[in-house]
Amino acid sequence: MNSKIVMCGCTESGVETLEFLIEQNITINYIVSLDEEQAKKWNVSGYCSFEKLSKKYNIPIYYPKSYSLNQKEDLDFFQHYSFDLLILGGWQRLIPDNILSTLKIGGIGVHGSSEMLPKGRGRSPVNWSLIEGKNRYILQLFLMTPGIDDGDILDFQTFDINKWDTCRTVYYKISVVQKRKLVELIPKIIKNEFKRIPQTGEPTFYPKRTPEDGLINWNQTSEKLFDFIRAITKPYPGAFSHMNEKKITIWNAQPFDSQITYDENQIGEIVEKFFSGDFIVKCQGGSLLVTEYEGEISIGEMFSDF
Repeated sequence: MNSKIVMCGCTESGVETLEFLIEQNITINYIVSLDEEQAKKWNVSGYCSFEKLSKKYNIPIYYPKSYSLNQKEDLDFFQHYSFDLLILGGWQRLIPDNILSTLKIGGIGVHGSSEMLPKGRGRSPVNWSLIEGKNRYILQLFLMTPGIDDGDILDFQTFDINKWDTCRTVYYKISVVQKRKLVELIPKIIKNEFKRIPQTGEPTFYPKRTPEDGLINWNQTSEKLFDFIRAITKPYPGAFSHMNEKKITIWNAQPFDSQITYDENQIGEIVEKFFSGDFIVKCQGGSLLVTEYEGEISIGEMFSDF
């Protein structure tokens, strides 16, 4: 393939995807990424530098003036190189129309949710799918447009969200599927031998999530709390609550029991603390075992967030 391909990425899955494509003899001519300072500035969750991979395979990197690629210097870069194809490798912003118009073929976007597009467009679909207790995820590759995940679908695959999954392991599955699909799809697109499936039906949109949305409401079942915590654990900022004005971040928890009851205790109260440091919180209809957290807690203390 003689086409010029650029990858926009700044996450762990993007690094894995890029290396996989190179190993499968797909040439990537340029990388558009963020440095560490830019990633902090724009609050990129799961950031990973592409610098090591760039040096290993002698692929130049362009660090844009804006994560949204909306500065003149960014447009000048794309106009100068006139790439054939753009691939996303973990880029949490829409690609502007004037950038897409510089591409001779187009761009391959990646999005997923528990339903086929146009259902589940928008932000943080992995987090929302876990919070909502979904048991499947459909990763969809589509032809990018300036709109929000509204391009024609090029390929897709469904995989499980099981009871052991967290946001991190769902991203592992996304990485596996994305790599396989791109290796199949890129040669077809370059040869113009691909199918386009228009999106049909009424779209729905997931809203943006912020670190502040990680505040825990303890007046829920242990299953709902479990889904919430695993949805925003590392590499995200995590679920959190407050105790005597102290912030406690909870990284890992699981439903404990519904028959061992604590009738005299209140919802949100720490009813047990074990030698290991693990503790139990009374919640709606049962209890939650917290096994990984940051902060100091004591038995009998109350979480104040409801």
